[in-house]
Order: sequence, then C-alpha cells, then structure tokens
Amino acid sequence: MSLDYRTVWISDVHLGTRGCKAEYLVDFLKNVRCDTLYLVGDILDLWKLKSGWHWPPMHSEILRTVMDRAKRGVRVVYVPGNHDEMLRDYTGSLFGGVEVVDRAVHETQDGRRLLVLHGDEFDGVVCSTKWLAVLGSEAYEVLLACNRWFNWGRRRLGFPYWSLSAFIKHKVKNAVNVICRFEEVLMHEAASRGLDGVVCGHIHHAALREIDGLTYANCGDWVESCTALVETAAGELKVVRWVEESAFLLEDTKRETGTDKRRLATAG
Repeated sequence: MSLDYRTVWISDVHLGTRGCKAEYLVDFLKNVRCDTLYLVGDILDLWKLKSGWHWPPMHSEILRTVMDRAKRGVRVVYVPGNHDEMLRDYTGSLFGGVEVVDRAVHETQDGRRLLVLHGDEFDGVVCSTKWLAVLGSEAYEVLLACNRWFNWGRRRLGFPYWSLSAFIKHKVKNAVNVICRFEEVLMHEAASRGLDGVVCGHIHHAALREIDGLTYANCGDWVESCTALVETAAGELKVVRWVEESAFLLEDTKRETGTDKRRLATAG
C-alpha cells in the first residue's frame, strides 16, 4: 500500500507524551511518499519531557523514518511550535538534511503561495500568559488519558479508534469560538503578506476551507484525530484522516487480493 503526494504536512505529534499516536504515524509515514515533508511544529513535546521522561521505541522510529526520508532526497522542513520552541534558536540550521525555519512559503503545483507556520504566535493565551498555556496543556493530558481508557474499552468490544477527547473539545462553545478567531487572524496574516493562504497546526483541529478567496489549511494532530494535509501532483490540497483512510485502503487491498486469487483459481 503506497500513496504518492507532492507535499505532506504534519503537526502536533507531541513525541514524548503518552497521548502521541505514534503507531498510526509510523504506519502513515511508511505508506506515503512525497517530494517535500513539512513538520509544522510541536513534533517534540519538550514541555512534557522536562517534567518526566516518556520515550517508547515507536517515538524513535518516527524520528528515524523522517531522517531516512531526508537522506533519500526528500526535502524535510521543520517549523517549530510552542512545545518545541527551543528549536527556534536553531532557525536557519540544517540537521541531517532537515531544514529548521521559523516559517516558510510553499508554492503549490497550481501556483498558490501558502504561508506555513505553527500558529502559536497568534494564540493570545500562549503569547501573553505562558503559565496558563502550560496549565491548559496539563489539563489536556488528563483528557487524553481518559481518551486512552475509553478506546481501550472500544478495542475490547471490537470497535475502531474514535477520539472522545476531540468530540468533547469541539462540542464546547468556547473552543469553537477560539478556533474561528484563530482562523481569522491567520488568514489576515497571509493576506497582509500578499499570499494566497496559510497552512498551520497548533489547535489540533484539521480543516481545509476557502475564506474570502484565500485557503485556510490546518493539518491537525497525531494525539487525537491522526490527520495530515497533503498536496497531490496536480496541486490539489486535501486532509487525510489516517484512521479511516488506512482502514479503507486495507479493505480495498483485501478485495483486490481476493479478486486476484479468484482469477488465478479460474485460470487454473
């Protein structure tokens, strides 16, 4: 199973936390090929690693896979976020073929120029009261822990993964208002730079929409929704929801394999 894209954007992996869905991301990376891979912030969760070490082998596997892609000629661009903000001190550096930049401008195959940034610098809570952001991060960890137990129960009953934490968060009216305001501010930033849109992360809410003639794209996260933003060879953007898409592709592969076996049996 292999999917070919011109560009892939992933963000908010939060390596170093128990909430990271590393197994899904490893599966995604191993089944996707691209020319350019953008890491749009919060790939590492240095906030959490400071308070306690959690680093299972699968987290190292993600880093090895990304570094291997860079060695094989894939352009890998790392745009740090607030949870890995220490890497902003290395803006302009190159580590094992991975470019570290504060923000980037990506030109799609169809000629659109998109601002690529994490987005935390436009989050009033993160900018003005960092201690409140850290407290919110701890509360979010509790919600994700509940999500892990919830999905453990679902697996025992034979049901697929479903994010309870994302469902609760997006049902809260305040969260919806914050997301809308965040989108508006980032679109204004792109327009002020004469660009055609923005690609960001930060709020753990994958989205792709046109707003006043500009493109707003958020690649989501790998702690709740397991989503990425991709660009096809023709320049079309789309959000990939890997839990659903991988299951669909697996079933499709099984159907094709079954068809091939029947053909061989008929031919025999």
